[in-house]
Amino acid sequence: MSKLTITEALAEIQTIRKRISKKQKFVQNYLYRQEMLKDPLQADGGSVAAIEHELQSIHDLETRQIELRRAIAKANTVNTIKAGEYEMTIADWLVWRREIAPGLQTFLSRLSYQLVQIRQEAQRKGAIVTSGEAKNPQDYIVNISERKLTEDIENLETILGTLDGQLSLKNATIVIDV
Repeated sequence: MSKLTITEALAEIQTIRKRISKKQKFVQNYLYRQEMLKDPLQADGGSVAAIEHELQSIHDLETRQIELRRAIAKANTVNTIKAGEYEMTIADWLVWRREIAPGLQTFLSRLSYQLVQIRQEAQRKGAIVTSGEAKNPQDYIVNISERKLTEDIENLETILGTLDGQLSLKNATIVIDV
């Protein structure tokens, strides 16, 4: 068993991917030849043996990649990060950042944009935008706290920034056993 930081494991995974790609190209290059041509790998045991060796090597690299990912996933389920007022496991934060945050950013931006649009429309019509009682029937009533919306947008940006920094820090400091 070896000990690596998550950053080192992720770098090794990238290296494994490149090595697998090169080995696959090697196999493809020596997959067949015409009988009349000399086996270019004859001196090293022949193309058949070389391909078998490369296929086994690809399998071993894939197994190593799975082991690295498993160790990273295990570490991500037990280590936590605090961003803003929220604390979750790294695994949960990764899901949140990938699946929740983009939709939340879009939604909050749309709300903010809609409020800007309605203010412009109200101004063209000579109406007022208010969060309280409207004085005229053509006035617009906003049913959300604009201050809270602005705070939510800022908090989301702060959380995402904090999260990126914390993930980098955790990846560099958490040691996994592979």
